[in-house]
Amino acid sequence: MVKAVCVLRGDSEVTGTVVFSQESENSPTSIEVQLKGLKPGPHGFHIHEFGDNTNGCVSAGGHYNPHGKTHGAPTAEVRHAGDLGNLTADGSGVISTKLQDSQVKLIGPLSVIGRTAVIHGDIDDLGLGGHELSSSTGNAGARLACGVIGIVAHK
Repeated sequence: MVKAVCVLRGDSEVTGTVVFSQESENSPTSIEVQLKGLKPGPHGFHIHEFGDNTNGCVSAGGHYNPHGKTHGAPTAEVRHAGDLGNLTADGSGVISTKLQDSQVKLIGPLSVIGRTAVIHGDIDDLGLGGHELSSSTGNAGARLACGVIGIVAHK
């Protein structure tokens, strides 16, 4: 079992944590998200290429895309490995959810440890919106908060 954690912060009021866990290289990764300070409604959620937040969330680069695919939904056959779709904030601006993903890896050569998780300001159109940014970013808007994914020490 490998566990990783990401503490999200940004220029906005959005803060929270994302905890990742994976049993083996071939098992899906469990992702537990706890965020607050968002506007109610859906927000794009992605893993970005670089673990660099020196210039805020913009330093994280584009979506993690080791297979050179276009942007898509987490359930789509064609998608970036870092495409995690939308998370929906409740009326109080809180997201508390768990999901699983088979392309997000903590074990092996495609591990996301050391990369950045980002919550966006707008809904991710899942590559289907027809906007010029749909096929690369899902036109999900500003990067509200981000953090580098780090390995958790076993206790």
